[in-house]
Amino acid sequence: MIDRETVFEIYRLHYLGFSIKKISETIRLDWKTVAKYLDNPHPGKIRAERKSKLDPFKDKISELLEIDPKVSAMVIKQKIEELGYNGGITILKDHLRTVRKFRKEKDAFIRFESMPGKQMQIDWGHFGSLGYEKAQRKLYCLSVIECYSRMLFIEFVHSQNQSTLHQALFNSFKFFNGTPEELVVDNMLTAVTERKGKLVRFNDKFLDFLRPLRITPYACNVRAPHEKGKVENSIKYVRYNFWPLRKFSDIGDVRLQSRHWLDNVANVRKHQTTNERPVDRFAKFKLTPLPECTQDFRETCTLRVYKDFAVRFDCNTYTAPPWLVGKYVNLKADHATVTLYHQDKKVANHARSYERKKRVELPSHKEQVKKLQSRLWLDQDISAWSSLGSEAVEYLNALVKAKQPVKRNVERMLKLKDEYGVESIIFAVRKAIKYKAYGADYIENILNQEMTPIRYHPPVKLKDDALNRIRLDQPSLAEYDTYILKKGKTNA
Repeated sequence: MIDRETVFEIYRLHYLGFSIKKISETIRLDWKTVAKYLDNPHPGKIRAERKSKLDPFKDKISELLEIDPKVSAMVIKQKIEELGYNGGITILKDHLRTVRKFRKEKDAFIRFESMPGKQMQIDWGHFGSLGYEKAQRKLYCLSVIECYSRMLFIEFVHSQNQSTLHQALFNSFKFFNGTPEELVVDNMLTAVTERKGKLVRFNDKFLDFLRPLRITPYACNVRAPHEKGKVENSIKYVRYNFWPLRKFSDIGDVRLQSRHWLDNVANVRKHQTTNERPVDRFAKFKLTPLPECTQDFRETCTLRVYKDFAVRFDCNTYTAPPWLVGKYVNLKADHATVTLYHQDKKVANHARSYERKKRVELPSHKEQVKKLQSRLWLDQDISAWSSLGSEAVEYLNALVKAKQPVKRNVERMLKLKDEYGVESIIFAVRKAIKYKAYGADYIENILNQEMTPIRYHPPVKLKDDALNRIRLDQPSLAEYDTYILKKGKTNA
């Protein structure tokens, strides 16, 4: 087979008066091939028509379709098997696609127009994904339309969860500067949790959100998009008017461009149905004013602050003040910020990141860690442990890097030093460093396995417990040797 462009060239040269031989020389094809395509521009192999196992039963299939045009292929197969058919269901389905006479009839609907400010309709649209430096995030658009004026609001988000729906809806009401009497939704789980025919059970959190706004929700019937046709059309309008030929850097950029499009295109065009601009039609009435709302619509969760003084949220980590390590904080997030609270007090505020596995850190938190570490070295127990030698200091630094509770471990290791002696504790420290086993538990385990406690003589107990807890640095005997040698030389 040759391509259609070559066939076109054969005919072009033929119409110019070229002979078959001249054409074959010009386009470098065999003269027999040129002659074949001049005889028939669409040559093909003539195949003998194959008989199908279905052929003897096609008349019966037509009869069954006349009785019930929507009958399934499996039922027809059962019927013709009684007549001797032994073929498969695939050729039957292929045949039914070509001969089925049933065609879904389109229903006629009466156009319904709402009174001014009476009703708004909402719907989600999926717009693929948005790329960040190391991640792809799904992108959704919530469309909200005021039915009388066709005034439109859209908000792009990376999630369709409950708090995101509430945030986006409340933003739309601020955009419209008021609320409608009714809100028409489809059967999304964040709005409708259960439905049996006409009986609808709305999502409890959704009702709690709407109640102070004095909005009554209405759920359209299943597979009845015409019941919220205005917002259905708005999603198509966004998809084919706003979305094409645009580039975005992040979710903030998408929102910025979409708001510019709303103000300069969508709401100032002459609407095809009303023959008026939505912004002009919307100006003729006022919505119910927004109440003084104290609700917090941000996404909220309770999280633990880990040893790296950070919480895990939405595939990223956000730092908290280091004194909160091991404690629980309340995290509240909107599309732009992530805020941490401890006992109802704000302790950190971060710009939200939509990348993945990124650490979002405040410089002040890092500085606080450095101060805590420097203060740690001034502790009496830390000083006593450091006096045991370079191996002890090395192990102490390893505890800090391993995010282990340093003071607690040092306190336990000093008690082990009292029980087993300095040489034994240093032996255990060397072995722990070799196997990268950091913590008092490992030191104790090594000592229990390989060392014997020394005979322990407890010191005299004093009334002042603070005096009982005093620890002195380990004395260096080399310093005493140096002193004696110097004194001996002086006497000589």
